[in-house]
Amino acid sequence: QVQLVESGGGLVQPGGSLRLSCVASGSIKSIRDMAWYRQVPGKQRDLVAAIFSDGRRNYAESVKGRFTISRDTAKKSVYLHMNSLKPEDTAVYFCNADIVPRDYYNARIYWGQGTQVTVSS
Repeated sequence: QVQLVESGGGLVQPGGSLRLSCVASGSIKSIRDMAWYRQVPGKQRDLVAAIFSDGRRNYAESVKGRFTISRDTAKKSVYLHMNSLKPEDTAVYFCNADIVPRDYYNARIYWGQGTQVTVSS
């Protein structure tokens, strides 16, 4: 059983910072790409940032220059460092990973349960 568990969300004032963490656990052979998405009620889930197995990174235009995605392969973790937060960054943030489970050949997509980030004064 493979699981992704996020942490680090909370309430922060505009201009503040937060760091989100996501750890993968379970019977894992390998982890390929990892990413963060966010969703507000009534809207689709949107990509925030992705980090690929070759180290390349991709960001949504709205967060470029403010957010940084990183990963620790040994810890099976991905992080999202969020600076200069704005009220429009308020959302539930979801971790996403492309994982090959042990005893399998093909990767499948896994999602975390989400962590709430609220930016408000």
